[in-house]
Amino acid sequence: MNIQIKPMETDEEIRGKAFVHWKAWHEAYPGLVSQTYLDRLTLQKCEDMAFRWPQNTLIAEEDGRVIGFVCYGDRGEEAPGMGEIFALYVLSAYYGTGVGQRLMEAGLSMLSAYSGVCLWVLKENERAIRFYEKCGFRATGEEMESRVVEAVEIRMERANDR
Repeated sequence: MNIQIKPMETDEEIRGKAFVHWKAWHEAYPGLVSQTYLDRLTLQKCEDMAFRWPQNTLIAEEDGRVIGFVCYGDRGEEAPGMGEIFALYVLSAYYGTGVGQRLMEAGLSMLSAYSGVCLWVLKENERAIRFYEKCGFRATGEEMESRVVEAVEIRMERANDR
């Protein structure tokens, strides 16, 4: 496996990120979120989002093909001094290969100036929660119900090593 982690730069990479977003939701979330939402989440909608918000995205590529991505940024006034991992997705064919770990490390590196990093994960997504715990995140006890996907999310945080 020749995997490269790099900033997303080209239109082709943006379309690749959109495909991973779309495919990952359809691979990982049936039974965890509203099927109506999944049915309406089209590749075109994911492309529209990817082109609208291309900043702060790192991609994992294998032989020029996007296979995963991480989006990161600032929490702003909601949580001063906190960075956030907004999204981290990898195609299911790459589960267990270390691609997700490499993306997380790269995203955390981009957020190293913050005192801590948070993320939100579906409460029922046990696989993702285990992954985030291995990356040093712990549940805070805070929950949020998303009416859009008809699921509950939990907040996880980790302190940045300085």
